[in-house]
Amino acid sequence: MTRPTAPDLTAPLVDESFYAGDPFPLYAQLREQAPIVWHQPDEGGGWWVVSTQPEVLEVSRDPERFCSAKGILTLEIGIEYPSPPTMMHTDPPDHTRYRKLVQPGFSPSRMRALEEPIRALARRLLDELPTGEVVDIVPALAEPYPVHVIADLLGIPDADRDRFVLWSDATIPGASDMSFERCMELMAEMQTYLMEAGRSRRGGQGTDLISVLANVEVDGEVLTDDELLMFFNQLLVAGNETTRNMISGGLWALADDPEQWARLVADPTLIPGCVEEWLRWTTPVVAFMRTATGATELRGQAIAEGDPVLLLYAAANRDREVFGDDAESFRIDRTPNPHVSLGFGPHFCIGAALARLEGRVLLEEMVARWSSLAPAGEVQRTGSAIIAGLKHAPVVLGA
Repeated sequence: MTRPTAPDLTAPLVDESFYAGDPFPLYAQLREQAPIVWHQPDEGGGWWVVSTQPEVLEVSRDPERFCSAKGILTLEIGIEYPSPPTMMHTDPPDHTRYRKLVQPGFSPSRMRALEEPIRALARRLLDELPTGEVVDIVPALAEPYPVHVIADLLGIPDADRDRFVLWSDATIPGASDMSFERCMELMAEMQTYLMEAGRSRRGGQGTDLISVLANVEVDGEVLTDDELLMFFNQLLVAGNETTRNMISGGLWALADDPEQWARLVADPTLIPGCVEEWLRWTTPVVAFMRTATGATELRGQAIAEGDPVLLLYAAANRDREVFGDDAESFRIDRTPNPHVSLGFGPHFCIGAALARLEGRVLLEEMVARWSSLAPAGEVQRTGSAIIAGLKHAPVVLGA
C-alpha cells in the first residue's frame, strides 16, 4: 500500500521544541498540502496524521473502525497495558459501562450545585490580583483555580492540594522541566494517595466525587480498585491541565486583543460564546491517536488494519473549510463554533460542562472588576506535543 509522506511537514510534530513556538502555520500547510499523511520515524513504526476537521470527526465518531484500546498517544504504539490506564483507552461496550458508572458524578444537578462554590473560589483568587501592575496569570490564577475546583470535587483536604499541580504536570510529557525519574516518582506518589483515598471512602455516605465513584453502583456493578485508580488519574489531569491551559491561553488571547475584552465588559452575555472560542483557539489537547481495526479509507486514502491514526485537533480547529476565512482569528462572537476541543463521539469529554462553568464564572467575575487586560511581556509555552499550554503569561489588569 502506498503511504504518502511529507517529512518536512511531519518531522516537526515529534519535536517538543516545535510546540514552544507557533505551530499553526505548519498546521495550515498540513491541511492544504497533506491532510492525510504518513509520518515515518527514523526507526520503526509510523502513523497517519489527520489535520482536517471532517476527517477528525469521521474517525472520532466510529470506534468500530478506529479504536482507542491500542493507545491514544504515539508513544504508546506497541505497548500492551494489563488494564486501561484511563477511560480514554477503552472502546464500547466497556467505555459505555464506564461512562454510565461515572456519570452521576457529573450530573446537571451536581454541576449547578458547584456554581456558587466555584464563584467564591474565583473571587478569592481575583481578590489577590493587583490592578495596574504586572502579574503572571499562570501561577497566580490559571494554575490554582482548576486545581482547587477539582480538589473540591474530589474532596481533597486543603493541606494536600499543593501536590496536585506537581502530580498533574508529572503525567504530561513536556508539561514541566522535571526529569523522567522525578515524574515517575511523583506519579507513584499520586497513585498511592488517590488509591488510599478511594479505599477509605468505600461504604461511606460522602458526596465528594471520590466517595461517589467508590460507592456508585449501576446494574449491580461497582468499580474495582484498578478502575477507581484509572478514573482518579484521568480526573486529576483532565480536570486540571486542560482547564488551566484553556484559561491561560484564553486570557492571553483577550489581552492581545483589547477590543474584544472591551466588548465583554460592555456586554457580558458574550461570555459563553467567548468560552467556546477559548476552547477552539487554545485547543488544550493537541492530538490523540486511534488505531484502524481493519482495512478502511479516509478522504480517499487507503488505511491498513493496525495503522495508528493521529487526530490533530489543534489543526482541525482552524480548518477554513469549517470556520471560514477568519479561522485563524480569535473572535468571541463566533457562531456557529463546531470545535473539537472536547472530543467527539463516544469520547466526548465527560467534564465538558464543568470546564465551561469554570470559564464562564471566571470571566463574569473578571469583567466586573477590570476594564482592560493588556500583555506585559512575552508568553512562555509548555512545549508539549500533547497538552498546549503556557508556563508564563505576564499581563496588566486595568481598573
